[in-house]
Amino acid sequence: MKLNLHDTFNTQLSADSDISNTRRQVYEACFSYVKPRVPSNPKLIHVADEVLELIGLTKKDVASQEFLSLISGSKVYPETQPYAMAYAGHQFGNWAGQLGDGRAINLFEVLHHNHRWTLQLKGAGETPYSRNADGLAVLRSSIREHLCSEAMFYLGVPTTRSLSLVTTGDKVLRDILYNGNPAYEEGAVVCRVAPTFIRFGNFQLFAARKDFKNLKALTDYTIKYFYPEIRENGKEKYLQFYQEVVNRTVEMVLHWQRVGFVHGVMNTDNMSILGLTIDYGPYGWLEDYNPDWTPNTTDAEGRRYRFRNQPDIALWNLVQLGNALYPLIEDITAMEAVLNSYSRRFDEKFPIMMQEKLGLTSEYDTDFQDELTTLLTASETDMTIFYRNLANVLKSDMPSEALTKVDIAFYQPENIVTTLKTSWLNWMELYLEKINAETISDGERMLKMNTVNPKYVLRNYMAQLAIEAAEKEDYSLLDELYHLLKNPYDEQPQYEKWFAKRPDWAKNKIGCSMLSCSS
Repeated sequence: MKLNLHDTFNTQLSADSDISNTRRQVYEACFSYVKPRVPSNPKLIHVADEVLELIGLTKKDVASQEFLSLISGSKVYPETQPYAMAYAGHQFGNWAGQLGDGRAINLFEVLHHNHRWTLQLKGAGETPYSRNADGLAVLRSSIREHLCSEAMFYLGVPTTRSLSLVTTGDKVLRDILYNGNPAYEEGAVVCRVAPTFIRFGNFQLFAARKDFKNLKALTDYTIKYFYPEIRENGKEKYLQFYQEVVNRTVEMVLHWQRVGFVHGVMNTDNMSILGLTIDYGPYGWLEDYNPDWTPNTTDAEGRRYRFRNQPDIALWNLVQLGNALYPLIEDITAMEAVLNSYSRRFDEKFPIMMQEKLGLTSEYDTDFQDELTTLLTASETDMTIFYRNLANVLKSDMPSEALTKVDIAFYQPENIVTTLKTSWLNWMELYLEKINAETISDGERMLKMNTVNPKYVLRNYMAQLAIEAAEKEDYSLLDELYHLLKNPYDEQPQYEKWFAKRPDWAKNKIGCSMLSCSS
Protein backbone atom coordinates (compact mmCIF):
# COMPACT_ATOMS: atom_id res chain seq x y z
CA MET A 1 0.00 0.00 0.00
CA LYS A 2 1.65 3.21 -1.16
CA LEU A 3 0.35 6.73 -0.57
CA ASN A 4 1.77 9.93 -2.07
CA LEU A 5 2.32 11.84 1.17
CA HIS A 6 2.53 15.63 1.04
CA ASP A 7 2.06 17.17 4.48
CA THR A 8 1.82 20.95 4.65
CA PHE A 9 -0.37 21.96 7.62
CA ASN A 10 1.89 20.34 10.21
CA THR A 11 5.12 21.30 8.42
CA GLN A 12 4.42 24.94 7.59
CA LEU A 13 2.44 26.17 10.60
CA SER A 14 3.30 26.53 14.29
CA ALA A 15 3.27 23.36 16.38
CA ASP A 16 2.48 23.06 20.08
CA SER A 17 5.84 22.83 21.85
CA ASP A 18 4.35 20.61 24.55
CA ILE A 19 4.16 17.09 23.12
CA SER A 20 2.37 15.54 26.10
CA ASN A 21 -1.19 14.38 25.46
CA THR A 22 -2.73 16.23 28.39
CA ARG A 23 -5.83 18.40 28.34
CA ARG A 24 -4.81 22.01 28.46
CA GLN A 25 -4.98 25.46 26.90
CA VAL A 26 -2.68 25.54 23.89
CA TYR A 27 -1.11 28.89 22.93
CA GLU A 28 0.69 30.18 19.84
CA ALA A 29 0.16 26.95 17.92
CA CYS A 30 -2.10 25.75 15.11
CA PHE A 31 -1.98 22.12 16.24
CA SER A 32 -0.65 19.61 18.75
CA TYR A 33 1.08 16.35 17.84
CA VAL A 34 -0.88 13.35 19.08
CA LYS A 35 -1.04 9.64 18.30
CA PRO A 36 -4.30 7.74 17.85
CA ARG A 37 -5.38 5.32 20.55
CA VAL A 38 -4.75 1.67 19.62
CA PRO A 39 -8.07 -0.23 19.54
CA SER A 40 -8.27 -3.72 21.07
CA ASN A 41 -9.89 -5.58 18.16
CA PRO A 42 -10.54 -3.39 15.10
CA LYS A 43 -12.80 -4.70 12.33
CA LEU A 44 -13.47 -3.02 9.00
CA ILE A 45 -17.19 -2.90 8.34
CA HIS A 46 -17.46 -0.53 5.37
CA VAL A 47 -15.38 1.29 2.76
CA ALA A 48 -16.52 3.98 0.29
CA ASP A 49 -14.97 2.79 -2.99
CA GLU A 50 -14.85 6.17 -4.71
CA VAL A 51 -13.15 7.87 -1.75
CA LEU A 52 -10.59 5.08 -1.83
CA GLU A 53 -9.79 6.04 -5.43
CA LEU A 54 -9.58 9.74 -4.53
CA ILE A 55 -6.56 9.11 -2.33
CA GLY A 56 -4.90 6.70 -4.76
CA LEU A 57 -5.71 3.33 -3.18
CA THR A 58 -7.34 0.22 -4.66
CA LYS A 59 -9.68 -2.53 -3.48
CA LYS A 60 -6.61 -4.74 -3.19
CA ASP A 61 -5.21 -2.34 -0.59
CA VAL A 62 -8.42 -2.64 1.44
CA ALA A 63 -7.74 -6.31 2.07
CA SER A 64 -4.36 -5.58 3.66
CA GLN A 65 -3.58 -5.46 7.36
CA GLU A 66 -1.76 -2.20 6.66
CA PHE A 67 -5.01 -0.54 5.56
CA LEU A 68 -6.90 -1.70 8.65
CA SER A 69 -4.05 -0.51 10.88
CA LEU A 70 -4.13 2.90 9.21
CA ILE A 71 -7.86 3.61 9.36
CA SER A 72 -8.36 2.19 12.86
CA GLY A 73 -5.45 4.13 14.38
CA SER A 74 -3.61 0.92 15.29
CA LYS A 75 -0.37 2.08 13.67
CA VAL A 76 1.02 5.43 12.58
CA TYR A 77 1.78 5.43 8.86
CA PRO A 78 5.55 5.63 8.21
CA GLU A 79 7.08 9.13 8.00
CA THR A 80 3.95 10.89 9.27
CA GLN A 81 3.14 12.90 12.41
CA PRO A 82 -0.56 12.87 13.31
CA TYR A 83 -1.97 15.94 15.00
CA ALA A 84 -5.06 17.61 16.44
CA MET A 85 -6.01 21.15 15.35
CA ALA A 86 -6.43 24.07 17.71
CA TYR A 87 -9.53 26.23 17.24
CA ALA A 88 -12.16 28.13 19.17
CA GLY A 89 -15.76 29.05 18.42
CA HIS A 90 -19.24 30.23 19.27
CA GLN A 91 -21.55 27.44 20.40
CA PHE A 92 -25.27 28.21 20.18
CA GLY A 93 -24.34 31.88 19.86
CA ASN A 94 -22.08 32.01 22.92
CA TRP A 95 -18.31 32.35 22.89
CA ALA A 96 -16.79 29.09 24.11
CA GLY A 97 -13.09 29.90 23.93
CA GLN A 98 -10.64 27.15 22.99
CA LEU A 99 -12.27 24.02 21.62
CA GLY A 100 -10.08 22.14 19.11
CA ASP A 101 -10.10 18.58 17.78
CA GLY A 102 -11.33 16.81 20.89
CA ARG A 103 -11.73 13.46 19.19
CA ALA A 104 -10.43 13.99 15.69
CA ILE A 105 -6.84 13.22 14.75
CA ASN A 106 -5.44 14.31 11.39
CA LEU A 107 -3.18 11.58 10.02
CA PHE A 108 -1.53 13.18 6.98
CA GLU A 109 -2.15 14.80 3.60
CA VAL A 110 -1.87 13.03 0.26
CA LEU A 111 -1.64 14.34 -3.28
CA HIS A 112 -3.36 12.32 -5.98
CA HIS A 113 -4.04 13.58 -9.52
CA ASN A 114 -3.10 17.09 -8.30
CA HIS A 115 -5.77 17.04 -5.60
CA ARG A 116 -4.90 17.41 -1.94
CA TRP A 117 -6.69 15.26 0.64
CA THR A 118 -6.36 15.17 4.41
CA LEU A 119 -7.20 11.93 6.21
CA GLN A 120 -8.66 12.33 9.68
CA LEU A 121 -9.77 9.75 12.22
CA LYS A 122 -12.82 10.61 14.29
CA GLY A 123 -13.17 8.70 17.54
CA ALA A 124 -9.52 7.60 17.76
CA GLY A 125 -8.83 8.82 21.27
CA GLU A 126 -8.15 11.84 23.43
CA THR A 127 -6.16 14.92 22.49
CA PRO A 128 -5.12 18.07 24.38
CA TYR A 129 -8.47 19.51 23.25
CA SER A 130 -10.71 16.73 24.62
CA ARG A 131 -11.72 18.78 27.68
CA ASN A 132 -13.90 16.46 29.81
CA ALA A 133 -14.51 13.88 27.09
CA ASP A 134 -12.77 10.62 26.17
CA GLY A 135 -12.05 11.34 22.49
CA LEU A 136 -13.98 8.25 21.40
CA ALA A 137 -17.03 7.71 19.19
CA VAL A 138 -19.74 5.06 19.14
CA LEU A 139 -20.99 2.91 16.28
CA ARG A 140 -24.37 4.68 16.26
CA SER A 141 -23.01 8.14 15.47
CA SER A 142 -20.22 6.80 13.24
CA ILE A 143 -22.67 5.04 10.92
CA ARG A 144 -24.67 8.25 10.66
CA GLU A 145 -21.57 10.27 9.79
CA HIS A 146 -20.21 7.73 7.30
CA LEU A 147 -23.50 7.32 5.42
CA CYS A 148 -24.46 10.99 5.42
CA SER A 149 -21.07 12.26 4.26
CA GLU A 150 -21.37 10.13 1.16
CA ALA A 151 -25.12 10.67 0.67
CA MET A 152 -24.61 14.44 0.68
CA PHE A 153 -21.84 14.21 -1.91
CA TYR A 154 -24.07 12.30 -4.32
CA LEU A 155 -26.89 14.79 -3.73
CA GLY A 156 -24.51 17.46 -5.04
CA VAL A 157 -24.05 19.16 -1.67
CA PRO A 158 -20.54 20.43 -0.80
CA THR A 159 -19.29 18.09 1.92
CA THR A 160 -16.41 16.34 3.60
CA ARG A 161 -16.20 12.65 2.62
CA SER A 162 -15.92 9.40 4.56
CA LEU A 163 -13.48 6.69 3.54
CA SER A 164 -14.20 3.96 6.04
CA LEU A 165 -15.89 2.76 9.17
CA VAL A 166 -14.36 0.36 11.69
CA THR A 167 -15.50 -1.04 15.01
CA THR A 168 -12.82 -0.94 17.68
CA GLY A 169 -13.77 -3.88 19.86
CA ASP A 170 -13.98 -1.49 22.82
CA LYS A 171 -17.02 -0.33 24.76
CA VAL A 172 -17.70 3.39 25.13
CA LEU A 173 -19.90 4.93 27.84
CA ARG A 174 -22.48 7.39 26.55
CA ASP A 175 -25.55 9.17 27.94
CA ILE A 176 -27.53 9.41 24.70
CA LEU A 177 -30.07 11.96 25.98
CA TYR A 178 -28.00 13.66 28.69
CA ASN A 179 -30.61 12.51 31.22
CA GLY A 180 -28.39 10.68 33.69
CA ASN A 181 -28.75 7.22 32.17
CA PRO A 182 -25.40 6.36 30.57
CA ALA A 183 -24.86 2.97 28.92
CA TYR A 184 -22.01 1.19 27.18
CA GLU A 185 -22.06 1.16 23.39
CA GLU A 186 -19.87 -0.28 20.64
CA GLY A 187 -16.87 1.92 19.84
CA ALA A 188 -16.08 2.92 16.26
CA VAL A 189 -13.76 5.09 14.17
CA VAL A 190 -14.61 6.93 10.94
CA CYS A 191 -11.87 7.99 8.54
CA ARG A 192 -12.96 11.36 7.17
CA VAL A 193 -11.44 12.85 4.02
CA ALA A 194 -11.41 16.49 2.88
CA PRO A 195 -8.94 18.89 1.25
CA THR A 196 -8.59 20.43 4.73
CA PHE A 197 -10.55 20.44 7.98
CA ILE A 198 -9.81 24.11 8.78
CA ARG A 199 -12.84 25.85 10.32
CA PHE A 200 -13.95 29.40 11.05
CA GLY A 201 -12.92 28.67 14.63
CA ASN A 202 -9.24 28.20 13.71
CA PHE A 203 -9.09 31.90 12.82
CA GLN A 204 -11.24 32.94 15.78
CA LEU A 205 -8.82 31.38 18.26
CA PHE A 206 -5.88 33.53 17.17
CA ALA A 207 -7.92 36.71 16.81
CA ALA A 208 -9.39 36.30 20.30
CA ARG A 209 -5.89 35.90 21.74
CA LYS A 210 -4.47 38.73 19.63
CA ASP A 211 -1.99 36.26 18.16
CA PHE A 212 -1.83 38.09 14.85
CA LYS A 213 1.35 36.33 13.74
CA ASN A 214 -0.37 32.93 13.66
CA LEU A 215 -3.61 34.45 12.37
CA LYS A 216 -1.72 35.80 9.35
CA ALA A 217 0.26 32.58 8.88
CA LEU A 218 -2.91 30.44 8.94
CA THR A 219 -4.73 32.76 6.52
CA ASP A 220 -1.78 32.91 4.12
CA TYR A 221 -1.51 29.11 4.27
CA THR A 222 -5.23 28.64 3.57
CA ILE A 223 -5.13 31.00 0.58
CA LYS A 224 -1.97 29.42 -0.85
CA TYR A 225 -3.26 25.86 -0.83
CA PHE A 226 -7.04 26.18 -1.06
CA TYR A 227 -7.71 29.51 -2.75
CA PRO A 228 -4.79 29.69 -5.22
CA GLU A 229 -6.89 31.77 -7.64
CA ILE A 230 -6.48 34.75 -5.29
CA ARG A 231 -3.61 36.82 -6.70
CA GLU A 232 -4.01 40.11 -4.81
CA ASN A 233 -1.61 41.31 -2.15
CA GLY A 234 -2.00 43.04 1.20
CA LYS A 235 -5.46 43.65 2.60
CA GLU A 236 -7.00 43.06 -0.85
CA LYS A 237 -5.83 39.45 -0.66
CA TYR A 238 -7.61 38.92 2.66
CA LEU A 239 -10.74 40.74 1.47
CA GLN A 240 -10.91 38.51 -1.59
CA PHE A 241 -10.45 35.47 0.65
CA TYR A 242 -13.32 36.61 2.86
CA GLN A 243 -15.48 37.14 -0.24
CA GLU A 244 -14.75 33.65 -1.55
CA VAL A 245 -15.62 32.05 1.79
CA VAL A 246 -18.90 34.00 1.76
CA ASN A 247 -19.65 32.80 -1.77
CA ARG A 248 -18.96 29.16 -0.95
CA THR A 249 -21.02 29.33 2.24
CA VAL A 250 -24.01 30.69 0.27
CA GLU A 251 -23.77 27.73 -2.13
CA MET A 252 -23.59 25.20 0.70
CA VAL A 253 -26.63 26.57 2.54
CA LEU A 254 -28.67 26.85 -0.66
CA HIS A 255 -28.11 23.14 -1.24
CA TRP A 256 -29.16 22.36 2.34
CA GLN A 257 -32.43 24.20 1.80
CA ARG A 258 -32.95 22.53 -1.57
CA VAL A 259 -32.82 18.97 -0.23
CA GLY A 260 -34.32 19.62 3.22
CA PHE A 261 -31.17 19.01 5.26
CA VAL A 262 -30.96 20.35 8.83
CA HIS A 263 -27.39 20.41 10.17
CA GLY A 264 -28.40 20.76 13.80
CA VAL A 265 -25.16 22.24 15.21
CA MET A 266 -24.14 25.29 13.16
CA ASN A 267 -21.57 26.49 15.68
CA THR A 268 -18.69 28.48 14.21
CA ASP A 269 -16.31 25.61 14.98
CA ASN A 270 -18.49 23.44 12.71
CA MET A 271 -18.18 25.77 9.72
CA SER A 272 -15.64 24.70 7.09
CA ILE A 273 -13.45 27.44 5.61
CA LEU A 274 -14.02 25.71 2.25
CA GLY A 275 -17.81 25.91 2.43
CA LEU A 276 -18.16 22.17 2.99
CA THR A 277 -20.75 20.50 5.19
CA ILE A 278 -18.72 19.24 8.14
CA ASP A 279 -19.40 17.41 11.42
CA TYR A 280 -22.44 15.21 10.98
CA GLY A 281 -23.83 15.03 14.49
CA PRO A 282 -27.53 15.45 15.34
CA TYR A 283 -28.50 16.26 11.75
CA GLY A 284 -31.82 15.39 10.17
CA TRP A 285 -33.98 15.69 7.08
CA LEU A 286 -37.26 17.50 6.90
CA GLU A 287 -39.80 14.74 6.65
CA ASP A 288 -43.10 16.36 7.57
CA TYR A 289 -42.46 19.87 6.29
CA ASN A 290 -41.86 21.99 9.36
CA PRO A 291 -39.55 24.98 8.78
CA ASP A 292 -39.11 25.39 12.54
CA TRP A 293 -37.86 21.85 13.14
CA THR A 294 -34.42 21.05 14.49
CA PRO A 295 -33.25 17.49 15.25
CA ASN A 296 -30.94 18.58 18.09
CA THR A 297 -32.34 18.00 21.58
CA THR A 298 -29.80 20.51 22.97
CA ASP A 299 -31.47 23.16 20.79
CA ALA A 300 -35.07 22.03 21.40
CA GLU A 301 -36.04 25.13 23.37
CA GLY A 302 -34.40 27.95 21.44
CA ARG A 303 -34.44 26.23 18.03
CA ARG A 304 -31.56 28.45 16.97
CA TYR A 305 -30.54 26.00 14.24
CA ARG A 306 -34.00 25.19 12.88
CA PHE A 307 -34.37 24.62 9.12
CA ARG A 308 -35.66 28.06 8.15
CA ASN A 309 -32.97 29.78 10.25
CA GLN A 310 -29.97 28.13 8.59
CA PRO A 311 -29.32 30.90 6.02
CA ASP A 312 -29.38 33.56 8.75
CA ILE A 313 -27.13 31.54 11.04
CA ALA A 314 -24.60 31.06 8.25
CA LEU A 315 -24.52 34.84 7.88
CA TRP A 316 -24.11 35.31 11.65
CA ASN A 317 -21.19 32.87 11.54
CA LEU A 318 -19.64 34.81 8.65
CA VAL A 319 -19.84 37.97 10.77
CA GLN A 320 -17.80 36.17 13.43
CA LEU A 321 -15.28 35.08 10.79
CA GLY A 322 -15.09 38.69 9.63
CA ASN A 323 -14.35 39.80 13.18
CA ALA A 324 -11.50 37.29 13.27
CA LEU A 325 -10.06 38.46 9.94
CA TYR A 326 -10.43 42.16 10.73
CA PRO A 327 -6.86 42.61 12.06
CA LEU A 328 -5.58 41.58 8.61
CA ILE A 329 -7.89 43.94 6.71
CA GLU A 330 -8.82 46.84 9.00
CA ASP A 331 -11.40 48.22 6.59
CA ILE A 332 -14.91 48.10 8.04
CA THR A 333 -16.58 49.53 4.92
CA ALA A 334 -15.00 46.98 2.58
CA MET A 335 -15.78 44.10 4.93
CA GLU A 336 -19.39 45.21 5.29
CA ALA A 337 -19.68 45.20 1.50
CA VAL A 338 -18.48 41.59 1.47
CA LEU A 339 -20.96 40.65 4.18
CA ASN A 340 -23.81 42.42 2.41
CA SER A 341 -23.05 40.38 -0.69
CA TYR A 342 -24.13 37.26 1.24
CA SER A 343 -27.78 38.30 1.41
CA ARG A 344 -27.69 39.67 -2.11
CA ARG A 345 -26.30 36.40 -3.53
CA PHE A 346 -28.67 34.28 -1.48
CA ASP A 347 -31.67 36.40 -2.48
CA GLU A 348 -30.66 36.09 -6.14
CA LYS A 349 -30.12 32.35 -6.10
CA PHE A 350 -32.83 31.12 -3.71
CA PRO A 351 -35.80 32.08 -5.93
CA ILE A 352 -34.16 30.41 -8.94
CA MET A 353 -33.62 27.25 -6.94
CA MET A 354 -37.21 27.20 -5.69
CA GLN A 355 -38.52 27.74 -9.22
CA GLU A 356 -36.37 24.83 -10.43
CA LYS A 357 -37.88 22.63 -7.74
CA LEU A 358 -41.29 23.41 -9.24
CA GLY A 359 -40.09 23.02 -12.84
CA LEU A 360 -40.75 26.67 -13.63
CA THR A 361 -38.65 29.17 -15.58
CA SER A 362 -41.04 32.10 -15.17
CA GLU A 363 -40.48 34.98 -12.79
CA TYR A 364 -40.53 34.09 -9.11
CA ASP A 365 -43.99 34.54 -7.60
CA THR A 366 -43.52 35.27 -3.91
CA ASP A 367 -47.19 34.87 -2.96
CA PHE A 368 -47.41 31.58 -4.85
CA GLN A 369 -44.29 30.17 -3.15
CA ASP A 370 -45.33 31.45 0.29
CA GLU A 371 -48.72 29.83 -0.08
CA LEU A 372 -47.03 26.52 -0.90
CA THR A 373 -44.87 26.76 2.23
CA THR A 374 -48.00 27.46 4.28
CA LEU A 375 -49.83 24.49 2.76
CA LEU A 376 -46.89 22.08 3.12
CA THR A 377 -46.60 23.02 6.79
CA ALA A 378 -50.35 22.93 7.54
CA SER A 379 -50.79 19.55 5.84
CA GLU A 380 -47.91 17.63 7.50
CA THR A 381 -46.39 16.92 4.10
CA ASP A 382 -43.32 14.84 3.31
CA MET A 383 -41.00 17.31 1.57
CA THR A 384 -39.00 14.81 -0.48
CA ILE A 385 -42.02 12.87 -1.76
CA PHE A 386 -44.05 16.00 -2.50
CA TYR A 387 -41.47 17.66 -4.76
CA ARG A 388 -40.53 14.38 -6.44
CA ASN A 389 -44.13 13.47 -7.26
CA LEU A 390 -45.04 17.00 -8.33
CA ALA A 391 -43.00 16.23 -11.45
CA ASN A 392 -45.71 13.72 -12.44
CA VAL A 393 -48.33 16.44 -12.85
CA LEU A 394 -49.36 16.93 -16.51
CA LYS A 395 -50.40 20.13 -18.25
CA SER A 396 -53.71 18.46 -19.12
CA ASP A 397 -54.55 17.55 -15.50
CA MET A 398 -57.44 19.06 -13.63
CA PRO A 399 -56.51 20.49 -10.17
CA SER A 400 -58.08 17.48 -8.47
CA GLU A 401 -56.04 15.06 -10.61
CA ALA A 402 -52.86 17.00 -9.91
CA LEU A 403 -53.54 16.90 -6.17
CA THR A 404 -54.05 13.13 -6.31
CA LYS A 405 -50.52 12.73 -7.67
CA VAL A 406 -48.99 14.21 -4.53
CA ASP A 407 -51.42 12.96 -1.89
CA ILE A 408 -49.07 10.09 -0.99
CA ALA A 409 -46.84 12.81 0.51
CA PHE A 410 -49.44 13.68 3.17
CA TYR A 411 -48.92 11.98 6.52
CA GLN A 412 -52.62 12.29 7.29
CA PRO A 413 -54.43 12.55 3.92
CA GLU A 414 -57.76 12.20 5.69
CA ASN A 415 -57.16 15.69 7.12
CA ILE A 416 -56.92 17.32 3.68
CA VAL A 417 -60.56 18.37 3.66
CA THR A 418 -62.79 21.46 3.60
CA THR A 419 -60.83 24.73 3.62
CA LEU A 420 -57.41 23.06 3.48
CA LYS A 421 -58.39 20.98 0.45
CA THR A 422 -59.85 24.04 -1.25
CA SER A 423 -56.59 25.91 -0.68
CA TRP A 424 -54.64 23.02 -2.20
CA LEU A 425 -56.93 22.89 -5.24
CA ASN A 426 -56.55 26.64 -5.71
CA TRP A 427 -52.77 26.33 -5.53
CA MET A 428 -52.80 23.43 -8.02
CA GLU A 429 -54.97 25.47 -10.37
CA LEU A 430 -52.37 28.24 -10.32
CA TYR A 431 -49.56 25.70 -10.74
CA LEU A 432 -51.27 24.21 -13.78
CA GLU A 433 -51.63 27.70 -15.27
CA LYS A 434 -47.92 28.26 -14.75
CA ILE A 435 -46.75 24.98 -16.30
CA ASN A 436 -49.11 25.47 -19.24
CA ALA A 437 -47.42 28.83 -19.88
CA GLU A 438 -44.06 27.04 -20.13
CA THR A 439 -42.81 25.99 -23.58
CA ILE A 440 -41.18 22.72 -22.49
CA SER A 441 -43.10 19.43 -22.57
CA ASP A 442 -44.29 17.51 -19.51
CA GLY A 443 -41.51 14.98 -20.07
CA GLU A 444 -38.79 17.63 -20.27
CA ARG A 445 -40.08 19.35 -17.16
CA MET A 446 -40.11 16.03 -15.26
CA LEU A 447 -36.51 15.32 -16.23
CA LYS A 448 -35.40 18.77 -15.07
CA MET A 449 -37.30 18.56 -11.78
CA ASN A 450 -35.89 15.12 -11.07
CA THR A 451 -32.35 16.46 -11.23
CA VAL A 452 -32.94 18.89 -8.33
CA ASN A 453 -35.54 16.98 -6.29
CA PRO A 454 -34.03 13.72 -4.99
CA LYS A 455 -36.10 10.59 -4.73
CA TYR A 456 -34.01 9.19 -1.90
CA VAL A 457 -32.41 10.90 1.10
CA LEU A 458 -30.94 9.45 4.30
CA ARG A 459 -34.02 9.67 6.46
CA ASN A 460 -33.24 9.33 10.15
CA TYR A 461 -35.26 6.12 10.49
CA MET A 462 -33.25 4.53 7.64
CA ALA A 463 -29.99 5.28 9.43
CA GLN A 464 -31.50 3.97 12.67
CA LEU A 465 -32.44 0.66 11.02
CA ALA A 466 -28.88 0.32 9.71
CA ILE A 467 -27.56 1.08 13.22
CA GLU A 468 -29.78 -1.51 14.88
CA ALA A 469 -28.73 -4.16 12.35
CA ALA A 470 -25.04 -3.24 12.71
CA GLU A 471 -25.27 -3.55 16.47
CA LYS A 472 -26.12 -7.22 15.77
CA GLU A 473 -23.11 -7.43 13.41
CA ASP A 474 -25.31 -7.37 10.30
CA TYR A 475 -23.85 -4.76 7.96
CA SER A 476 -25.89 -5.60 4.88
CA LEU A 477 -28.38 -2.76 5.40
CA LEU A 478 -25.55 -0.28 5.85
CA ASP A 479 -24.17 -1.36 2.48
CA GLU A 480 -27.62 -1.33 0.84
CA LEU A 481 -28.25 2.26 1.93
CA TYR A 482 -24.77 3.28 0.79
CA HIS A 483 -25.47 1.98 -2.73
CA LEU A 484 -29.02 3.39 -2.78
CA LEU A 485 -27.80 6.87 -1.83
CA LYS A 486 -25.08 6.91 -4.50
CA ASN A 487 -27.86 7.57 -7.04
CA PRO A 488 -30.44 9.66 -5.15
CA TYR A 489 -32.02 11.19 -8.28
CA ASP A 490 -32.50 7.89 -10.12
CA GLU A 491 -35.72 5.88 -9.93
CA GLN A 492 -33.99 2.66 -8.73
CA PRO A 493 -37.16 0.51 -8.72
CA GLN A 494 -35.32 -2.24 -6.81
CA TYR A 495 -35.17 0.15 -3.84
CA GLU A 496 -38.71 1.54 -4.10
CA LYS A 497 -39.46 0.55 -0.49
CA TRP A 498 -37.21 3.43 0.62
CA PHE A 499 -39.33 5.96 -1.28
CA ALA A 500 -41.74 6.15 1.61
CA LYS A 501 -42.82 8.45 4.38
CA ARG A 502 -41.35 8.09 7.85
CA PRO A 503 -43.16 5.14 9.52
CA ASP A 504 -45.32 5.87 12.56
CA TRP A 505 -42.94 4.03 14.90
CA ALA A 506 -40.18 6.49 14.03
CA LYS A 507 -42.12 9.70 14.69
CA ASN A 508 -40.93 10.14 18.27
CA LYS A 509 -38.24 7.46 18.50
CA ILE A 510 -34.80 8.46 19.75
CA GLY A 511 -32.42 8.50 16.81
CA CYS A 512 -35.26 9.08 14.34
CA SER A 513 -36.89 12.34 15.38
CA MET A 514 -34.51 13.77 17.97
CA LEU A 515 -30.80 13.37 18.56
CA SER A 516 -28.24 14.74 20.95
CA CYS A 517 -24.61 15.65 20.44
CA SER A 518 -23.72 12.56 22.49
CA SER A 519 -21.75 10.40 20.09
